[in-house]
Amino acid sequence: MKILIVGGTGALGGHAAIYLASKGHQVTVAGRKPAHPDTPMASMPFLQGDYVAGDYTPQTLRGFDWVVFAAGNDPRHVPRGADFSAYLFKANHQAVPAFFAACREAGVKRAIQLGSFYHQAAPDLLDGNSYIRSRKAACDGARAEARPGFDVISVNAPFMVGSVPGLPSMIYDPYVKWAEGKIPVPYYGPAGGTNFMSYRSLSEAIEGALLRGESGKAYLVGDQDLSFTNYFQMFFDAVGSKEKLDERDQENPLLPDVAIPQGRGNWVRVNPDPAEVALLGYRRDDVAHAVADAVAQFRSPASAS
Repeated sequence: MKILIVGGTGALGGHAAIYLASKGHQVTVAGRKPAHPDTPMASMPFLQGDYVAGDYTPQTLRGFDWVVFAAGNDPRHVPRGADFSAYLFKANHQAVPAFFAACREAGVKRAIQLGSFYHQAAPDLLDGNSYIRSRKAACDGARAEARPGFDVISVNAPFMVGSVPGLPSMIYDPYVKWAEGKIPVPYYGPAGGTNFMSYRSLSEAIEGALLRGESGKAYLVGDQDLSFTNYFQMFFDAVGSKEKLDERDQENPLLPDVAIPQGRGNWVRVNPDPAEVALLGYRRDDVAHAVADAVAQFRSPASAS
């Protein structure tokens, strides 16, 4: 199939692009900027655009059989000085459904909206968090654009773990350097935890949704519930450190409170439906493998030798 992956120059979309290309699909990646030159996505066809600005029109989307939308905005994307809630309303409440409407008009047959898990896994968080409300609106609004002949499926993912060859990471590079003792942050994890999933498992779930997903369905995917402390410990163990982290009810600069929507000390757990796991065909118990991949990519040369 001819597949367009919007957000395909980033981590999750890029991993999916590599994975789907390995399955024999003709993959085009799309984003605001070209793919990093050291990544496999740099050798794929590229379509430049910003969905929030309305750059993806029926004309630019014509000719693709399937589309994967992996570009939903989160707090990192809010421009400095912009009104937080107003920007996310524009990006997720309005621009995401408009993008899927353009896909339909372009003749796309099947489209995946890659979203966040919070509104499905912890709906009690909706009232107090405009970001989570905006991601629910994107999920609902995208699927509302489905019609006979145009299938839309949401795949809602938890905390993601992994790496893409050649792609820098402002998250996992510091984690690995911290575990190596190169960042002066005390050895502890903030209280609480969440569900984690590997890039590899998610790419498998995206492929499964494209092949077998039910149009109009929102699939809650996930892998392992871990405390933040146990999650961080995986990085220390993977680099061969003897340090043992403790849990503290204290903000950790490598996972600040703003990145924990449920609030420090709380949990968001996921127990994915076994029938849906089988339908989408993604592996479980893959987080340690993902951590090992990140460590292999980002560890210091002296440590790797």
